[in-house]
Amino acid sequence: MKAVLQRVKRAEVKVKGEKISEIGEGLLILLGVKKGDNEENAKELADTCAHLRIFEDENGKFNLSVKDVKGEALVVSQFTLLADTSRGRRPSFTDAEEPERAKRLYEFFIEQLKNLGVETKSGIFGERMLVSLDNNGPVTIILEE
Repeated sequence: MKAVLQRVKRAEVKVKGEKISEIGEGLLILLGVKKGDNEENAKELADTCAHLRIFEDENGKFNLSVKDVKGEALVVSQFTLLADTSRGRRPSFTDAEEPERAKRLYEFFIEQLKNLGVETKSGIFGERMLVSLDNNGPVTIILEE
């Protein structure tokens, strides 16, 4: 699995012009599921996302997690994170998991975040989405499990 975490002041997702999810302070998590990923990968990645200390304490140091600041998470599926650009100018997505299995692991990842006590919202798997955010910092971290 590959995740791009963006520390945000706010983020939202629209589908066909309609807002379907919105969060305040927290994490926008773009999630790509690759072939061979499993529930253990999803559990470990969710745990890392929930506990990664990328929020500032009173001294301006990265000492707090999204859980510590009682922030939210917005998880958006994004198979394009698994693009292979090593040949030519058109990316290949052969490393991305098949949609049915990827959706199941995407939903499992969201449930794991919720089980860890992070208020979590999501986009709609497989839909074209318009994602907007106010990246706070900016802080952007790439994780792979």
